[in-house]
Amino acid sequence: MKKGTLKQILLITDGCSNKGEDPAVTAALAKQQGITVNVIGILDDDQTEDPEGLQEVEDIALSGGGISQLVYKQALSQTVQTVTKQAMTQTLQGFVNQELKQILGPEQSLEEIEPDKRGEIMEVVEDMGETCDLEVLVLTDTSASMHDKLPTVKEALIDLSISLNARIGRNRFCIFSFPGKLKSIEKVLDWSPKLDSISTIFPKLTSGGITPTGPAIREAMFQFGKKGLLKNLRDEDEPGVEEAGY
Repeated sequence: MKKGTLKQILLITDGCSNKGEDPAVTAALAKQQGITVNVIGILDDDQTEDPEGLQEVEDIALSGGGISQLVYKQALSQTVQTVTKQAMTQTLQGFVNQELKQILGPEQSLEEIEPDKRGEIMEVVEDMGETCDLEVLVLTDTSASMHDKLPTVKEALIDLSISLNARIGRNRFCIFSFPGKLKSIEKVLDWSPKLDSISTIFPKLTSGGITPTGPAIREAMFQFGKKGLLKNLRDEDEPGVEEAGY
């Protein structure tokens, strides 16, 4: 199968968007561009339910072809890793299903194949998950209510980088926060193979009151294209990497 790059936006937020366009609509646009949108909603320790916030988190992930998860901040690190890996598998399964329909016809899907054959196909999916290139743009809500959660977010992202380092495929991460001072989003860390350098950056993040989630997703979408324009200049030692959204 053709080598490609899995592209994910990982949105980390604790509340409802309150400015700009519907984030579910912009997540759907990202999906059309081959970018999966995953959402982690952080609950306060004493928070038992947040139906409005829960619904938006689910809607964004559903529209963006990704996975959503609500989590208390003490469990954030494991959740970030799990959601990222589950989203990879889900995206690859969708890709394999499309291939199967081309080979076996539109009525055949992975779930309908006999168990032995399905097991073999899932092994291929797992192998692809280890060998394909992965690009994750982390989009972090820094509105006022996120202030005390940002240290936990920082640790979770470092753990994510470490947990994915064992993969054969190349990892690339970047981090943007929203709201930005002048734009919807602000660059925190440019594309990098590791996230350990964020330790010195996160203390500088400032928090604001508004939550323009929709415009932030739209701006984040464009960062994948900008990176592509600079790739040849930055990665002359890694020629021949093919860009493809599964």
